[in-house]
Amino acid sequence: MGFLDKAKAAADQATTRVKEGVDDVQAKHSLSQAYDQLGQTAYELIEKGELTHAGLSAQAEEIRVLREQIADGGTTDAPPPPA
Repeated sequence: MGFLDKAKAAADQATTRVKEGVDDVQAKHSLSQAYDQLGQTAYELIEKGELTHAGLSAQAEEIRVLREQIADGGTTDAPPPPA
């Protein structure tokens, strides 16, 4: 195998690895969007009273506080959300 053949093979392998990396990043982004949408839906159901769970209460309250801060123009009079 000549030098150019080796270089081409290495370039092909690198291209394959980059494509796999892009696919992985896209899949992770899609997963993140799906989690975000699930969270939004869960929050809406909590606010409607259609979903209740003790483990969701703190996160829902944090969202309420943040939404109020945004609605008030970003004032920070409210206590920081729980960790």
